[in-house]
Amino acid sequence: MKSRELIRALERMGFFVDHQTGSHVIMYKDDHSPPVSVPYHNRDLKLGTLDKILKRANISVEELQKNL
Repeated sequence: MKSRELIRALERMGFFVDHQTGSHVIMYKDDHSPPVSVPYHNRDLKLGTLDKILKRANISVEELQKNL
């Protein structure tokens, strides 16, 4: 999965891009949610990285697949 695809899916689930620091996009769902950092590269995200992003965002794999 590419970073762009993940960012679009997160936006569909209510997250918004707050800012970009270097090669990472920082996203929030609301004021009280922890920040979710998505590396923004041209290559596919590694499975471990994707897993940690989903855990940080409190999203299941099934929920992500519905929003792709």
